[in-house]
Amino acid sequence: MFLVGSRYRVLAFLLAITFGMFGPTAAWGQDSKTQDSKAKADQSSGDSSKDSAGQVDPLKRPLSDKEKKANEKRFKQEVSGSYKKWLDEDVRWIITDEERSAFRQLSNDEERDQFIEAFWQRRDPTPDTIENEFKEEHYRRIAYANEHFAAGIPGWKTDRGRMYIMYGPADEIESHPSGGSYERPMEEGGGSTSTYPFEDWRYRYIEGIGQEVIIEFVDTCMCGDYHMTLDRSEKDALLYTPNAGLTLYEQMGMANKTSRFNGGGLERLGVGPFNQDLQTKQFDRLEQFAKLNKPPAVKFKDLEEIVSHKITVNLMPFDVRADFVKVTSDTVLTPITIQVKNRDITFVNKEGVQRGTVNIFGRVATLSGRIAQTFEDTVQVDVPAELLPKTAENSQVYWKALPLRPGHYRLDVVVKDVNGDRVGNWSKSLMVPDFGDERLTNSSLIVADQMYPVATKDIGTGSFVIGTMKVRPRVPSADGKPISFKRNQKMNFWMQVYNLSVDEKTHKPSATFEYDVVNTATNKAVVHTTESTEQMGNVGDQVTLQKSLSASNLEPGSYRIEIKVNDNISKQTVDPTATFTVE
Repeated sequence: MFLVGSRYRVLAFLLAITFGMFGPTAAWGQDSKTQDSKAKADQSSGDSSKDSAGQVDPLKRPLSDKEKKANEKRFKQEVSGSYKKWLDEDVRWIITDEERSAFRQLSNDEERDQFIEAFWQRRDPTPDTIENEFKEEHYRRIAYANEHFAAGIPGWKTDRGRMYIMYGPADEIESHPSGGSYERPMEEGGGSTSTYPFEDWRYRYIEGIGQEVIIEFVDTCMCGDYHMTLDRSEKDALLYTPNAGLTLYEQMGMANKTSRFNGGGLERLGVGPFNQDLQTKQFDRLEQFAKLNKPPAVKFKDLEEIVSHKITVNLMPFDVRADFVKVTSDTVLTPITIQVKNRDITFVNKEGVQRGTVNIFGRVATLSGRIAQTFEDTVQVDVPAELLPKTAENSQVYWKALPLRPGHYRLDVVVKDVNGDRVGNWSKSLMVPDFGDERLTNSSLIVADQMYPVATKDIGTGSFVIGTMKVRPRVPSADGKPISFKRNQKMNFWMQVYNLSVDEKTHKPSATFEYDVVNTATNKAVVHTTESTEQMGNVGDQVTLQKSLSASNLEPGSYRIEIKVNDNISKQTVDPTATFTVE
């Protein structure tokens, strides 16, 4: 039984202008060098913001206030109102500073649409379904906040609305809508006083903040505008009234009310038997207040830090493969396949079942450092306890499909074995090809252990699904060994061909496709077959090639699959290859 955490559904363009959805795209399946020289050169040059001629590099020097204002003005002019509303209203309280900065660097609406889609996808708690519960709940919270917390300004702008949107409904609310008489708890000094309207929201647990979180809101203007406060004495309507609203110690003559104002600190609660360590508690309250004012933390912040700071960790081995499939002339679907051996996962017993849990974080960034895509998932694998030793050499395969523009990127992946507390990272340059319309070209040649059509309702949606087919790639190991098949297994080959020329008279392409399986030891073809567009029926300028071969037809050894495409009209050819072994 395989349990899937978060998954990434991918936007695909249909007919060059219409978007479709590839998803779900996360699943388990059974089974750099650091450029020190540049850094040293920068250090030896003294001021890195100046070039060899002593001129200041405008890309490295800090921006002046005038330039910052100009950039802000340019952003407002370039970005339409709907995107500004999304950034400044819809996700204002939940978007991280890094995400906000990345969004502001995007150059066109298409990139912004992709960013917004990815923003919601990485927060989807149940990616196996069409619905994004996080997104739906977020907008429900905004609607609730506007309905219940408005006070001269929209409810989402108020402090209560902000906390509700970020953390949801409190587990318990102590409400004093009219203020009035109030018996202080001993930790606030005890005694009776009168208060402004206030509310205490209690959360049993907030991830990243802690347990038993109490947030206090006070309406000092008596106008319905409750604001979040650090100082619990702020709700005291008699705070500044001499000899009124005294604490227990003040009533007994053991303290003076004036000491509340000259004792320093964040809160003016006075001296009492239960608040001797008030200063220490105030630091805790200040830390909590700061955390509450930040957007909810990124799910796998610890893994993101490894990527951000380029920490080299090799304790957790895994293998990565990237493929490229054309969606439109300027959008490439880039499936990232990650493979982990069972023997490298720490399993723990859960009611007779051995369960392994792995966290995965990935980031694709341009060479300039702009983040193009991120993904993060928690994935689990369950194995019956008695079968675990027999499956040690089996592999778990994870798949994430990302829409990217052609260009040069850096792909960073971090994998964490949760139970074993081991982490490994992997980085590689990622060159996304340009599948332009002017030349014959092809997608990645994928050698797969599973390949079959999916149901009509699942076309374009599902783990390892590309178009109408489920294609689960085999991943070569990091030590350079080719992918391998046992003789009782079936091998599958999948590839797409793009930009076949079309005859002006027949309006059809004319091409042949040659398949050769070559024994690398003898360099002789042991399997050869040919087909043509005429045999395929009604095809256009794009053709999907998919072939299956039983490994039992091959002797143990090393092989190479060669596919040669001959366009009879344009006289162009492509001939991709892939290697594999049969055991």
